[in-house]
Amino acid sequence: MTPDVPSLPWRRWLRDEWLLLLFAAFAGALALLDPRPIADYRRWLQWPTLTGLAGLLLAIQGIRDSGLVQRAAAAAMARAHSLRGLGLGLVAATAVLSMVLTNDVSLFLVVPLTLAIGTMSNLPVLRMVVLEALAVNAGSALSPIGNPQNLLLWQHSALGFAQFVAAMLPAAAVMLAMVALLTVLWLPRGRVALTSERLEHATISLRLGIGSTLALVGMVVAMEYGLAPLGAAVLLAVFALGARPSLRRVDGLLLLTFAAIFVGLGHFAELPWVRGILQSTDFSQPLTVYLGAIVASQAISNVPATVLLLDHAPDAVALAVAVNVGGFGLVIGSLANLIALRLARQPHGLRLLHAVSIPFLLLAAPLVYLAWRWLG
Repeated sequence: MTPDVPSLPWRRWLRDEWLLLLFAAFAGALALLDPRPIADYRRWLQWPTLTGLAGLLLAIQGIRDSGLVQRAAAAAMARAHSLRGLGLGLVAATAVLSMVLTNDVSLFLVVPLTLAIGTMSNLPVLRMVVLEALAVNAGSALSPIGNPQNLLLWQHSALGFAQFVAAMLPAAAVMLAMVALLTVLWLPRGRVALTSERLEHATISLRLGIGSTLALVGMVVAMEYGLAPLGAAVLLAVFALGARPSLRRVDGLLLLTFAAIFVGLGHFAELPWVRGILQSTDFSQPLTVYLGAIVASQAISNVPATVLLLDHAPDAVALAVAVNVGGFGLVIGSLANLIALRLARQPHGLRLLHAVSIPFLLLAAPLVYLAWRWLG
């Protein structure tokens, strides 16, 4: 028999950071084949979004290290009677939070909570994280401030807040119902089995927890008012002075991954042949907008797809419905999918996400279109 050989550090790094390497190579190849001015690369980098993500990562790491997440996990499990009930509660919380705090922020809150519950119970963590990724895509679709593409299209459409919600309600209702049904069918029927000794030794730092929670709220407000770089700089200074261990544990490679994705996909969307396809396509038909935006989301993610099609699709609501549906399917369809998997760091996460999310997209696409056209 061949003895087990532990993976070398560089092999583990390649396995974990394959997405960073892929998009860094993609962005580098485009830069060589189609050189652009430095100003274009700065624009594609989406510095406000990137610094906002950095600030959120800092705040969430502090909340994790404080032990408050573990305490909240214990409280959630104390009220749960079954795995399905606990799962539905987490999915509902994720969806509702995504409507108010955006899809990314809700994942930063709920996924660490899910991981903490998983260390204390028999909850299937990876299944829950996949369900939460689906839930934020479905829940955020309803709100004008639920995700970046909705915010952009809401402002572009000139609809009122309530009008936008009403227009998106049929589509969001179908997606949310599908996520709830999948949660019930996919999670085990058994009761929650607790591991009490883990709860007894949880160390709580109220100072770090309260400070990090306030930092999270402040970062969300800073992002809302276009002050993400300033907010991230303030948090960086505060954590460097008062919470250096948390600062060292922040996932900096996730920031590099998003930077590579932003630059690579931003450049791709502005290639002449891509622009040529758009100009030759008739987007006056709702079905053309719907299918085109879903396909574009699968290729370059739904936020860049929104930017790409914004000036070509006359019906902003049709585009909003389509790019939100396009968040399902391939992992790149929504950056929230990438955040969920990265926060979870579970083996075979990408494989399981695709095994569920691709069939989910194939079923959701026709159902959402019919509901939107009949009831919208």
